[in-house]
Amino acid sequence: MADQAGPTKTISDFEAKLTEADKTVASFERDDRTLGHMVRGVLRNYPTIIPTLILVLAIACFGIVAHNFLKLSTLSLVLQQVTVTGVVAIAQTIVILTAGIDLSVGAILVVSSFVMGRLATQDNAFGETIAQAGLQVPLAIMLGIALAAFMGWINGALVTYLKLPPFIVTLGMLSNFTFFKLWYSKSESVRADVIEKKASSLLWFGNSMSFEQASITYGGIALILLAVAVWYLLNRTAWGRHVHAMGDDPDAALLAGIRTNYTLVSVYTLAGLICGIGAWISIGRVGSVSPIGFETVNLDSITAVVIGGTSLFGGRGSIIGSVLGAMIVGVFSTGLSLAGVDSIWQYLAAGCLVIFAVAVDQWLRRASQ
Repeated sequence: MADQAGPTKTISDFEAKLTEADKTVASFERDDRTLGHMVRGVLRNYPTIIPTLILVLAIACFGIVAHNFLKLSTLSLVLQQVTVTGVVAIAQTIVILTAGIDLSVGAILVVSSFVMGRLATQDNAFGETIAQAGLQVPLAIMLGIALAAFMGWINGALVTYLKLPPFIVTLGMLSNFTFFKLWYSKSESVRADVIEKKASSLLWFGNSMSFEQASITYGGIALILLAVAVWYLLNRTAWGRHVHAMGDDPDAALLAGIRTNYTLVSVYTLAGLICGIGAWISIGRVGSVSPIGFETVNLDSITAVVIGGTSLFGGRGSIIGSVLGAMIVGVFSTGLSLAGVDSIWQYLAAGCLVIFAVAVDQWLRRASQ
């Protein structure tokens, strides 16, 4: 067979031509360094900036228009008023970070408080020996918190394993827990005098520490410590990174090797546990247990979370921001009252704050797309 006609190029021939190639690096005009983009980036990285500014401005404004608002006694009273809402908002935050929601947190809190109150005040609820040993109240508290965690676990299991929407699951469980609350309590309150006489330890979080004109309850201190603890879990542990990852993209989190089912169930269980702690704090806050108590805490907690900068679409938020959101609601409520404004305007103020917070969240989300 004849040899192929014409010369054959070698590898070295091609390499020799590489020196003649254009070495200019492609460049693109950047439009992400504008002031608007930089502001959006800062607000996304530090979601507590907006609620902090709103809180400072609200305190300053009400300090001008409302008499005695800037007194330490008034500001400490605001913290006392939002203690329970702040605790429940912490529980709501970790659920919303996974792009879910829990509409049953208020019912869990009240059911848990009734279990604590009734078991602690019933004669020989745990037997003669335990009662004489002084363990009746501690066991009642532990059982109440454990029941709250179990109710949270039920929510998480239904959402995770039955693949049901969190909104529908927790809405249904809200009715179920409300039924259990009314059945167990027989629509009767546990009176303050009974608790004071038989189970005064339930009122421990209602005790306070005084600093000149300010007075902070142990419940307020517990709120701050709880917020710090949950913040650490979400920002300094692998579990917290998994929670954020699931909120961003659950499918990607699963492909990354995250045990999404375990994480989601643990989130709802922890939320229930926090509500159980809030139940103990609520007894100290009001001094009694009522079947109609804290009926608005569900919506109040969602309001605090949204105002605090947590995205309802999951993946982005802050525990500290949620506590600040609860404080903002308390500042507006107290400030409007001291300014002599009719209480109906408090609802308008809260509604406007929620709409503003969601609008800001959408603005930040569009910036990342």
